[in-house]
Amino acid sequence: LIPAMEKQGYTRKFAAAITAASSVIGPIIPPSGIMIIYAYVMGESVAALFLAGIVPGILVGVGLMLVVKVMADKYDFPVASAKSTWPERGQASLKAFFPLMTPVIIMGGILAGVFTPTEAAAVAVAYALFIGFFVLRTLTLAEIPGILSRAGMISSVVLLLVGAAMAFKTVVSLSHAPEQLASYILSLSDNPLILLFLINLLLFVVGMFLDAGPAIIILGPILGPIFIDLGVDPIHFAIIMSVNLTVGLATPPMGLVLFVASAVSGERVEAIARAILPFLAVEVLVIFLITYVPAISMTIPRLTGFAN
Repeated sequence: LIPAMEKQGYTRKFAAAITAASSVIGPIIPPSGIMIIYAYVMGESVAALFLAGIVPGILVGVGLMLVVKVMADKYDFPVASAKSTWPERGQASLKAFFPLMTPVIIMGGILAGVFTPTEAAAVAVAYALFIGFFVLRTLTLAEIPGILSRAGMISSVVLLLVGAAMAFKTVVSLSHAPEQLASYILSLSDNPLILLFLINLLLFVVGMFLDAGPAIIILGPILGPIFIDLGVDPIHFAIIMSVNLTVGLATPPMGLVLFVASAVSGERVEAIARAILPFLAVEVLVIFLITYVPAISMTIPRLTGFAN
């Protein structure tokens, strides 16, 4: 994306900044890996978390588009001169149709009760293999061992984290750490709105230094029960936590995504950090909207019967 934008006339630091800022949408919009981790660790419904992430993800995307529009008008960004013909658009749409059906199959199957999230993963793999071999014809049998090897290595990391999470959850429960931490947090204020503000700050900072998956595994069993006792819906808190941690990944000075964008683009981290600030401002605004307007994340799960 960054080289393509640079080729169109955008500055490298802007391309790196918008790419880094928009990368936080992926873990929010379903199907989301961190939602699955949260659901497993905290015993929540995967389908409910998927549905709860739809509107927050759209809000982040719309907010970023508005910032780009404002900046484009202010700095006179280039406008694409060449437009695709309708036949070209039709060919591109047809080529993209079957791959884009993957999340539809995953979400549709889970929400309709056709298969569980675990079974959905197997169905998605089978569908992807079918598309790769017979539709796009970009896969060969010789590539399968390498693909399976890489998938096994990636999956093993996640499974080790989840296994450690369950052990950690047991240790935390036996040590009564949640009760002690709850007493400390409640001693700061008895106003849930203030406590949510403080927890937003904590999660935001944690997200700068720690990937969302491990952070959920470590903090979920500790913070979740506290806010559930305060009357915060567990699905709502899951979205608050997930969005905070993912936005933290793109936040200066230590956001991990900034360093990835720097490595890919060749631009200095400091330059990307300055360029990303307008986008982060919108994302922080969305975080507070999600926090204090529960309907943003809870309406769809409630309408579909996956939340109370």
